[in-house]
Amino acid sequence: MSLLEITNLNYSYGDKVIYKNANLSLYKGDHMGIVGHNGVGKSTLISLCGGEILPDAGSVVWDKRITVGHLDQYAKIDKDCTILEFMKSAYKELYKIENELSALYADVDNLEKNWPLITQYQNRLDAANFYQIDTSVDKIANGLGLTVMGLNSKISEISGGQRAKVILAKLLLKDPDVLLLDEPTNFLDVQHIDWLAEYLSESKRAFMVVSHDYAFLERISNCICDVDNGEMRKYVGKFSDYIKQRDHAKEDYRRRYESQQKEIKRTEEYIRRNIAGVNSKNAKGRRKQLERLERLAPPSQNKAAPVFSFKALSGGEKIHIQAENLAVGYYYKLFSGLNLTISSGEKIVISGFNGIGKSTLIKTLLGQLNPLDGKCRLSDKIKVGYYEQGLKWENADSTPMQVVADAFPNMSEKEIRASLSKCAVSSEHAKQAVGTLSGGEQAKVKLCLLTLSPCHMLIMDEPTNHLDEQAKQSLKEALKSFDGSLLLVSHEKAFYENFADGVVDITKCLQK
Repeated sequence: MSLLEITNLNYSYGDKVIYKNANLSLYKGDHMGIVGHNGVGKSTLISLCGGEILPDAGSVVWDKRITVGHLDQYAKIDKDCTILEFMKSAYKELYKIENELSALYADVDNLEKNWPLITQYQNRLDAANFYQIDTSVDKIANGLGLTVMGLNSKISEISGGQRAKVILAKLLLKDPDVLLLDEPTNFLDVQHIDWLAEYLSESKRAFMVVSHDYAFLERISNCICDVDNGEMRKYVGKFSDYIKQRDHAKEDYRRRYESQQKEIKRTEEYIRRNIAGVNSKNAKGRRKQLERLERLAPPSQNKAAPVFSFKALSGGEKIHIQAENLAVGYYYKLFSGLNLTISSGEKIVISGFNGIGKSTLIKTLLGQLNPLDGKCRLSDKIKVGYYEQGLKWENADSTPMQVVADAFPNMSEKEIRASLSKCAVSSEHAKQAVGTLSGGEQAKVKLCLLTLSPCHMLIMDEPTNHLDEQAKQSLKEALKSFDGSLLLVSHEKAFYENFADGVVDITKCLQK
């Protein structure tokens, strides 16, 4: 029996059809990776499965006997709560049972009468491995890199990326029968991605994971759900097996479609030549056969890859950024003693574990935050193009067309449409509220704005988050070809290793 049955699912957003009569099953032990281009509906599928949104038609039915856990990276947390307290809140029902059990034991006069209930409570705690809670917490805290942050740190003192880790940690501790994870590697460092991959691959639970990290999917999945053209198609095997099966299926379908088209044309030509002649009866018979024929739809075309191209301004000062003994943070130092110089045309990558302060460093270098110690200077003789991590908009209800028009009022509607199209923002998405687009589509709109604004230097904070592999490759080539200077925050070595002139690991500043 399946854990999940999705039957004849239909879902639209405005005029855009996301799913049309889609079907999918999830079984016990399924480790399902969910793949597809940006904007096809992968996150929508997770939201439908998690009950956050409802289908327009069809059904999403879970086995009523199981528990389902959904990773909500933006869940509300009491800021005064410590990391440890929040993680242990995964066991609040068990702690409640323990308190009731203690009260029953304390009631010595009624111990015999209460013994059946005491036994019941004790069995529930034993079955849930209650007395191994501290071991489980330590295992997951270490695996996700929370221990080094200090488990007694308050939620208000940690970064957004660290906060997302804490939420994931609690979800893993709850150990539901099925996990729903949407891009869990976006906020994890390489070593923590490795740990999560091992954890999930060894899990006996079922899960559904959206990810553009194909190496991660190869390690964790035993089946793949390919989302495309409003449909869901399930393939058994690892990600590499899926690629082979998908390509074979596409080629097989293309051949069948072309064969059918040839037969249709041959039959139509026969009908045209014979409908009024001595073979009229045969021609009419073939016409009826043709009318009853279930015609194959044309094979789906591969979506055009985005083409990003950043224009570099000439001139300006030779030294673009200089930092000496720099310490950054909000109320306390995240790290200190950083020395950094970036010259014209130089491409430098900032690396370091999640939450160390990479984004805080960028904001400090840009002058948005004051240094806590030392000094830094951004040349006032250069123009900077800045890609901020996160998907924030002044007006999330504006369409991409409006966003670009507001930034570049002299551009015509035709020019705006062409620019968005070049960055693989479809005409449908260009007219949709930007806040309702997928993370990948929103990222492309942000990148489109940068392609339209020539600069001496690009400063980019985790630009590959949310992008599919096709878009990542295009961005990589664009940054490689960019003639200006670049300061890039990235946790993906494979993305930057072919164009970076140097890598600054700010974890080395923690000891200073």
